[in-house]
Amino acid sequence: MPKRKRNAGHAPLAWLIALALASIAFGLSYQAPPASAKSAEEKLDAVEERIGSAQEREGVLTSEIDALGDEISVLEDQVAELRWQEAAAEAELAAKQAELDRAEAELDEALERLETLRGNLRRALNALSERLVAMYTSGSPDLTTLVLTSQDYGDMVANAEYLQAIRESDESLAERVRSLRDETKRLVEVRRESKLTIEAARDAIAAEEQRLERTRATLETREGDLLSARAERENSLESVRGDLDQHEEVAADLRAKVEAQIAAATSGTPLPAGPLPTPSSSGLIWPIDGIFTSPFGPRWGSMHEGIDISAAEGTPIRAAAAGTVILLQSEYESGGYGNYTCIDHGGGLSTCYAHQSGFATSSGASVSQGDLIGYVGNTGHSFGAHLHFEVRINGVATDPLGYL
Repeated sequence: MPKRKRNAGHAPLAWLIALALASIAFGLSYQAPPASAKSAEEKLDAVEERIGSAQEREGVLTSEIDALGDEISVLEDQVAELRWQEAAAEAELAAKQAELDRAEAELDEALERLETLRGNLRRALNALSERLVAMYTSGSPDLTTLVLTSQDYGDMVANAEYLQAIRESDESLAERVRSLRDETKRLVEVRRESKLTIEAARDAIAAEEQRLERTRATLETREGDLLSARAERENSLESVRGDLDQHEEVAADLRAKVEAQIAAATSGTPLPAGPLPTPSSSGLIWPIDGIFTSPFGPRWGSMHEGIDISAAEGTPIRAAAAGTVILLQSEYESGGYGNYTCIDHGGGLSTCYAHQSGFATSSGASVSQGDLIGYVGNTGHSFGAHLHFEVRINGVATDPLGYL
């Protein structure tokens, strides 16, 4: 928020002293203003000080609010990014859940198959056991027994084929038993791997959910703190601005009072110009005989683009150097500067004279150094007769003390 502009031509309490000294210098009788004027000046200075402090506080709070707003915006972006991550995580979790569902289904299927194979294994073991018992009880026929017990060659061939079939059946049964045993071991291993896969997936899901929850809680807490801090500063700013408005109203009343008191104590009669001062090394002369009261630079929250020289109203104003009058504005045209004159001296150098009570030149006129161009006054935003004097280089205000 831009700071409020102060009165361009305002000068401190030293004006009253300047008025008295200027009157003595010109041989005029001067009566000190009443004590009430001094009291009003002191009160105004105090109020101006409070206004300056309030404006500084206003600037600090405004900067802090802007900074908090920027931080909240960054945080909102982070929250939006987190929400995007949460959506991606939800999709990932859904995929993990589907993977778990498939793994559990495969495990259930494997367990069912394992039970079936275990039943087959038990039956095969029982059949093999029965076969071994039968072979032990009856004895296994050998080739000699087969030849001796055969009635003829055909019978011997038939018995040999039968014996071979029995042996092949025994070997097939033994191979089946071995196969079922290996299959059972493999399914047990599949069951173990499936269990590990399920546990790992569940751990990953739980960890991701916890991470998202912690991140969300941290961001929500931080966002709440920032919003509270901004609301607190906004309330403080509103209070400061309320105080500032009150101070401005008091200051306006005091300025009007001081202006009236000082105007009543000063004379509006033009004064003699006096001897021409010696030009400075920069070639300029002081535009009036008076007291320096306010410097160039920051003042009350704004830039004071000239210097203030206090003198009695009607004191002659001289051209600081020869040149051409390029600007001549009445107080109704220039605003806070009151009656205002600017002279172009060439080479980018110009001087300006504000708050005049009246003009002694015209727009476009050529003036010599020391020529009368106007009279000290109290027009525009001013309370108390003084000259606001500016030096500008290529239009940019520069400290006049560097040229006087």
